Amino acid sequence: MELRHLRYFVAVAEEGSLLVAAQRRLNTSQPSLSRQIRDLEAEVGVKLLDRQARGVTLTAAGRVFLDHARLALLQVEAAADGARRAEQPERPVFNLGFLAGQEVVWLPHALRIIREEASNVEITLCSQSSPELALALMRGRLDVAFLRPETQTVGVSFKFLAKEPLIVVLPAAHRLTSRRKIRPQDLAREIFISSAKAAPVLNGVVQDYASKVGIALKALYDAESLSAAMSLVASTGGVTLIPLYAQNLLTPNVVARALEGAPPTIDLVLGYNEANSSPLLRRVLARADELAANVQNQSIIRYADAL
Repeated sequence: MELRHLRYFVAVAEEGSLLVAAQRRLNTSQPSLSRQIRDLEAEVGVKLLDRQARGVTLTAAGRVFLDHARLALLQVEAAADGARRAEQPERPVFNLGFLAGQEVVWLPHALRIIREEASNVEITLCSQSSPELALALMRGRLDVAFLRPETQTVGVSFKFLAKEPLIVVLPAAHRLTSRRKIRPQDLAREIFISSAKAAPVLNGVVQDYASKVGIALKALYDAESLSAAMSLVASTGGVTLIPLYAQNLLTPNVVARALEGAPPTIDLVLGYNEANSSPLLRRVLARADELAANVQNQSIIRYADAL
C-alpha cells in the first residue's frame, strides 16, 4: 500500500465522486483513479466504496478505513515537518517589553543592536504598565523590558538607562496654560490625578517631590493607565505629572508644561530575569550603555525648556 492510495481514497471519500476528485484535487483521469481505488480495495481485502450513478458512498468498512487513512496522512505530514525543523531549526525568539510610548524613543536603537548581534532572531513586542512588565519578566515571558525599577520583584535585575524629568499635564483650556512653566505651589491648588496603582514607582517620585517642595497634592482620582490619566485630566479639569517621553501620547484636549525649578526625575531601566541564560540577552545587556548614549543624543529625553 502506497501513500498515494490513501490520498486518493481520502479525496474520493470527501468529494463523494470519482470524477470530481480526479479533476479538482488529484489532477488525474477518472479511469486511472478508479483503478487505484480498486487496487486499494484488493489490498485491504474489503469493499470501501459503493459506486452509484450519482457518485460514491462509503461502506461501513470504508468509514472505518477513512479515519485511519486521515490519521496516517497526518502522521506522515508531522514526520516530514519534524525532519525539516531538525534540518532548519526555527528562528530564535527575543521578547521585548515597553512602557506604552517608550517604543518611539528606544525601539529603533534597540532593534539595531539586536539585529547586529543576531540577524536571524524573531523579535516580539508588547506594551504594558511597569508592574505588568516586571511580572512578565519574573514569569520568563519577556527577555528584556524597558520599565521602572519596581520593588516587588523576585529574580529580576535592572540596568540603569536614563533619568526622565516629569512634566505637568493639564486641560488645554486651563487658566495655567498661559504660563510657560508651572510653579509647584500651583499644583497644590488643583485636583491631582494620581497613578498609585498603575505606576507605583512614579507615584513615589511624585510624593517625594511634593514633600521636598512643601506642598500637599489633592489626589481625588487614581488613573489605571496613562491614557486614563489623560482622560481624567480632560474630564475633571485636574492636573497630573508624567515622564517627559509621554508628551508624544498627549491628546488634543490636554497640554504639557514644564515645572519651575529643578524637576523631579524618574529612572528608566532595562529589566531582565537573572535566570535567563540567553546569550543574546547577555550581549544586549553588554551594550546597554551604548544604547542609552545613542538615545541620550535625542532631545526627547532631555528636559525641554521650550514646553
